[in-house]
Amino acid sequence: MESVITCPKCGHRKREKMPTDTCWFFYECAGCGALLRPKAGDCCVFCSYGSAKCPPMQSSGVT
Repeated sequence: MESVITCPKCGHRKREKMPTDTCWFFYECAGCGALLRPKAGDCCVFCSYGSAKCPPMQSSGVT
């Protein structure tokens, strides 16, 4: 599964392959170098900044 992560600081977008067995708590933007962390209430950077929720959230049915 893939998701496009969009940096909230510079708007840079990058397609990333989502791991099915772990969550990404940190992500460094390739555009500006900002270190992204999940927003409050989200489990990972894919749920906060991605075009698709992470696989565990998709399988649990959470929107």
